[in-house]
Amino acid sequence: MSILETMSIGQRSITVHGKRIKVHAKNIANLDTPNYVRKIPVLNATDDISFHGLLNVMKEDVFGTGTLPFLQGGVAFTGIVEDPTLGERLYKPGHPDADANGYIRASNVNPMVDIADANIAQRAYEANLAVISIAKSMAQRAVEIGR
Repeated sequence: MSILETMSIGQRSITVHGKRIKVHAKNIANLDTPNYVRKIPVLNATDDISFHGLLNVMKEDVFGTGTLPFLQGGVAFTGIVEDPTLGERLYKPGHPDADANGYIRASNVNPMVDIADANIAQRAYEANLAVISIAKSMAQRAVEIGR
């Protein structure tokens, strides 16, 4: 894996975890919004790095070239799904969103879950910043050695 590929993976991961933080921030901001449904970000690996996936790649490459394949790696933001948990029903007959019986559905956001998820996403963001910084430092040192 080259230094530029390492930086590319780090950059894609920063983008993904930045989107993830935005989703959790929106959930926390809508904590008290009636009928708001919590959003959950969906992340997937960009390559199939399971043992089965590696064997499938190897059967095509290794036996022909004799070298192990290189899997790019990384993470991808594949979308957002809504949390199926229902929010609490509240009796507010004068509210504009109330149904015929005077009930509204409270937001199903659990602030502790979203704060914890946002902290995890922030740590992943920071870790990928560190990866890019280390790769940059390695590239600078390689240039210095080449002088």
